[in-house]
Amino acid sequence: MNSSSTVPSNGVFLDRFLHLVDQVGDRLGLNVPPVVDIEQLHRLPSGTLGRSLADFLDQQQLTPFQTGPRRKQLHDSIHVLTGYGADPIGEAEVQAFLLGAKFHLAHLILGGGLLRVIHRRVTHLPLLNAAIRQRLWAAYWRGRDSTFDVDTWQPEAQWHLPLSQVQALFHV
Repeated sequence: MNSSSTVPSNGVFLDRFLHLVDQVGDRLGLNVPPVVDIEQLHRLPSGTLGRSLADFLDQQQLTPFQTGPRRKQLHDSIHVLTGYGADPIGEAEVQAFLLGAKFHLAHLILGGGLLRVIHRRVTHLPLLNAAIRQRLWAAYWRGRDSTFDVDTWQPEAQWHLPLSQVQALFHV
């Protein structure tokens, strides 16, 4: 039996993980109705938080998370707020930023898993080469220096604001 038949691909693993997040959220009473109305966001002026999220999702060929806890549904909004990419290193930067902003064990677990994905995809680099370490530390300290709290963030009230204004509000 080869290893690829026993280890799910990243897409399958991600789908299983997101399904698990929804199940846990349901059991804990954390699941909420959809937070992101992509059609509404497309109608906002360019440069606003909401339109920037819609543009990000379009560019990445993603659809917004419509199920589960708010934190899951707001994940892509955090990419937009911070400017971090949707590649594995960008995903790790988001987790490092969130860890700096407000400690959650989940960010450590997700960050560790993402570092493993980075190592597998970028085989010509050591697990944590200097450039990656520097980016992750910078993201962590950026979170520490911010006033951002993912648990209290209400982007629905900020969709219409310029992205730069929302970033300044949280010192991001």
